[in-house]
Amino acid sequence: METVLVTGGSGFVGSWCVVELLRRGYAVRTTVRSRSREAAVRAALAPEIDSDDALSIFEADLTADDGWGAAADGCDYVLHVASPFPPESPKDPDELIVPARDGALRVIGAALDAGVRRVVMTSSTASVAGHHGTDGRPLTEDDWTDPEDPSIRPYVRSKVIAERAAWDLAAGRDARDRLATVLPGAVLGPVLSGDFSYSVQLIERLMNRSMPGVPRLGYAIVDVRDVADLHIRAMTAPEAGGERFLATGPFLWMSEVAQILRDRLGPAGSRVPTRRIPSFMVRGAALFDPGLRQVVGDLGREIAYSNEKPRQRLGWSPRPVEETIVDCANSLIAHGVVRVDGAAPVPA
Repeated sequence: METVLVTGGSGFVGSWCVVELLRRGYAVRTTVRSRSREAAVRAALAPEIDSDDALSIFEADLTADDGWGAAADGCDYVLHVASPFPPESPKDPDELIVPARDGALRVIGAALDAGVRRVVMTSSTASVAGHHGTDGRPLTEDDWTDPEDPSIRPYVRSKVIAERAAWDLAAGRDARDRLATVLPGAVLGPVLSGDFSYSVQLIERLMNRSMPGVPRLGYAIVDVRDVADLHIRAMTAPEAGGERFLATGPFLWMSEVAQILRDRLGPAGSRVPTRRIPSFMVRGAALFDPGLRQVVGDLGREIAYSNEKPRQRLGWSPRPVEETIVDCANSLIAHGVVRVDGAAPVPA
């Protein structure tokens, strides 16, 4: 039985990586910042998989060296999924950049020291989305965001700088073929607990009518289960070594997401707003809402990405986006995050 370390097993993507690895017969280790989180992690996984025998929990924090050597020792692979994502943009960008970069270096350094065969690091489409001069073509893995661009948010800078640092570390240790990176878009799909991605909050806000209407925002959506699957493919495929892979599905405006919710969820989707909110109103509301402040730079911006590389090289095939959106909404209802009186989950 091969052993895989997944950092950040309590997070949205990390928990689904743990589930998929256990289903495929791997022994899995995952990390939490505090041992007190172990019970919550196991409880979140329980509806999907029995984790008692094949899952081990290690205590390690991205901001400290302690624990990473022990967690990686004896592993065949490492999936470095954990990364900070604050609810609002910090005043000092280094509050986000330093832990993302140094955490990646700690994990990857420990993994290489332990002799693992492959490290797969979760990056983001943010690492390519700021590339300029594409002449309208879809962005690919060959594109890079410029971290010195003053217009980009601290979160975007943190993802670029952390991924660049990872590649530099691997190259400096003559281990580039032992690293691969996965760059997801807006990750949706079924949540396993109340600890889910910022992207899922977009669905939650629509379902709970936290916004009076739909802003002019859009994202390349991908299912969390497909992101986990791509991590495992990049982990095991020999040809994935030294490569980046965009994990994206189709670009949808939030108005299109709202319409899918209304069309597919029956009574549960009847309260989803469809009225468009002018961008100037969103910018005004962002002065008082830290969550909106994170996305005002994306208003009206449509970005196309190519996912041909993982499709062609790794046989990756993401599921229909409608299924992803409906499963996400149903899981929020099931976990009580969205309250819909008398509504039952609707099959995707």
